[in-house]
Amino acid sequence: MRARFVQLSSSILFGQIRQSEKMTDRDWVGFNAGVIEEFRANNGKVAAFGDLPVIILHTIGAVTGTVRLTPLIPVFDGDAMFVFGTAEGASKDPAWVGNLRTHPRITIETKAASFIADVLALPEADAQRMVDERASTTPKLAEYVASAAPRSIPVFSIAPVT
Repeated sequence: MRARFVQLSSSILFGQIRQSEKMTDRDWVGFNAGVIEEFRANNGKVAAFGDLPVIILHTIGAVTGTVRLTPLIPVFDGDAMFVFGTAEGASKDPAWVGNLRTHPRITIETKAASFIADVLALPEADAQRMVDERASTTPKLAEYVASAAPRSIPVFSIAPVT
């Protein structure tokens, strides 16, 4: 599958986050809150992302049942939308991955509207192909893949509920 990739996640774009300065869960909460505030105040634009689209996942906490907001930059293949769980190359998946696996029906917020979507984890082989294809042209993702090994980067498709 030849995909047109926009970008993978907020962490790929932020060069000021050096590899040696891995963000903690607490850091991500504060960072994401700032991105969400800017997204909502500027009609979906986040300066650090340039013209790239941003979405906000409204997931349900796997343990807490609390709504969690996570800004991400989606990956597109035609009309299909995907998100990658890079976790900046961490050895474990980001928390939102577990939330999606437990509660796969979520709300997606875009600059124009919000919609209900079903999220499905791609089979590991398909996810690996997508990640490998993008990593071949995105050095930061290649670093994350190497750093995360042996963890595989999960990829999720997002399908609006009609």
